[in-house]
Amino acid sequence: MTESMATTRPNIQALRERPHAEVLIIGGGINGIATFRDLALQGVDVALVERDDYVSGASSASSHMVHGGVRYLENGEFRLVRESVTERNRLVRNAPHFVRPLPTTIPIHRTISGILTAPFRLLVTHGRGKPRERGALLIKLGLVMYDTFSRDGGAVPRHRFHGRRRSRELFPDLDDRFRYTATYYDASMHDPERLALDVLRDGTREESARAANYAPVVGADGSAVIIRDALTGDEFPFTADVIVNTSGPWTDITNSALGAPTRFMGGTKGSHIVLDNPALLEATRGNEIFFEAADGRIVLIYPLKGRVMVGTTDIDADPAQPTVCTDEEIEYFFDLIGQVFPRIAVDRSQIVYTFSGIRPLPRHDDVAPGFVSRDYRIERARLGAVPVLSLVGGKWTTFRALAEHLSDDVMTALGRTRRISTLDLPIGGGAGYPRTEADRARWLDAHRGAHTSAFADRMLERYGTYASEVLGTLPVAQRPLEHAPGYSAEEIAFLAGREEVVSLIDLLLRRTHIAFVGGVGMETLTEVAEAAAPALGWDDEAVRAQVDEAARVLQERHRIDVRTSHLAPSGR
Repeated sequence: MTESMATTRPNIQALRERPHAEVLIIGGGINGIATFRDLALQGVDVALVERDDYVSGASSASSHMVHGGVRYLENGEFRLVRESVTERNRLVRNAPHFVRPLPTTIPIHRTISGILTAPFRLLVTHGRGKPRERGALLIKLGLVMYDTFSRDGGAVPRHRFHGRRRSRELFPDLDDRFRYTATYYDASMHDPERLALDVLRDGTREESARAANYAPVVGADGSAVIIRDALTGDEFPFTADVIVNTSGPWTDITNSALGAPTRFMGGTKGSHIVLDNPALLEATRGNEIFFEAADGRIVLIYPLKGRVMVGTTDIDADPAQPTVCTDEEIEYFFDLIGQVFPRIAVDRSQIVYTFSGIRPLPRHDDVAPGFVSRDYRIERARLGAVPVLSLVGGKWTTFRALAEHLSDDVMTALGRTRRISTLDLPIGGGAGYPRTEADRARWLDAHRGAHTSAFADRMLERYGTYASEVLGTLPVAQRPLEHAPGYSAEEIAFLAGREEVVSLIDLLLRRTHIAFVGGVGMETLTEVAEAAAPALGWDDEAVRAQVDEAARVLQERHRIDVRTSHLAPSGR
């Protein structure tokens, strides 16, 4: 860390000045942030701390989907499916700037396979037996049930089933062995990190709330937790009437730091790759392709931001160890792509980005990773006289409902009652977001100022109605970044100054999609760092240090060697 970085940050200072809160939330992933928002809206004096950057852990490794979990039906998780599809539909309405209906197509080989094995697994084996490929009749039955759960004002269309001829017309690049396709609708979440920042912003606008990133909890002293400023190393005590542990896969590690060891978690690793492959992008016809191999393995082939994201794996993992997408996982993805689109060539030179994370799943012993419940529960303990609520499980789609549940439990402990519902409350830039072309044109005319309609439209697409603040701040004359197309030096400076950015990697991975779409080289890192430098007080030495650190992170965690623009060697 350079000296220019080791300064007191306003968010840390706010915690120091008021070192007590009614509620302290430990963990700034989406579930912690959503609980923070919910409690702040109730007028609760709430603080949140995150050891790294916001949504930099499990929440940053999602499949970019908001989904009901059609496969959960086979596990008998009907409550979770109902809640998930209801929350999916709410997000389509409450966060339309980031969450939109996504056609998802399942190519199918067989007609009746799996009819007997699925209920047997549901009732008897609990995921321990060898999976069997699902046939058309079973998938049809599942989608009929899924549509039934999904009834909610027509937020997404019902499923469609097609035979071989129509399937070939719709997806001419599919393997000839497929006899059917089934298309149903879930939703895409094209910028999860920015959606989470909107949720956070909703909370921090309340006077009673404060949050800090790069502020790990490192221990406890009596009923006080010890918070460290990760930039300076300074430590200070903080007390609360209730502590909420939303550390995701690291929940047990956090509880150990508090002096109350637990064994709640048993997360699994999921990896993804992002390909720049125009032929594969075209082959999807704008659909996510949800494919199941004969051994029950799943692959998602997902068009996103002009690239194709492919995922995901489901492997037992240790949260104490860093995760990286391995050579074996890449070969697994390539093998299954070849089973779906055998005439489309894919190779490692087309990989522009990889990412990997650990799902915050409960301890599952001998249950196969793919069949571990994605539901959540709340465990209770104490730090001295202070109640500690630990969240076990949870997923992106249900973050609002989960936060409501957790907040209600917290307020019961505080003896308080809910004053506002988040059921139909727009999230961040989803408030007033134009739904029709006519409304969009009116919004642009009202908010673009001296900017062109094209630029204002790009900001609206990127930030939702928060774009009004962006447009009101950015000058008309801007300096486009040569090595980060679509961004300007002024926009990067705006994000660096307004969104609690600490490092260059925060900007590349979580405030923008620059790294995700690829093409990132040393020139990109330098250009973005220099644009952010004035807002963050970085001198030339600090810029060089940030560039070197970002290059290291991209190579070690995301397997992108920015010095060669090629896939880095295996992380193993």
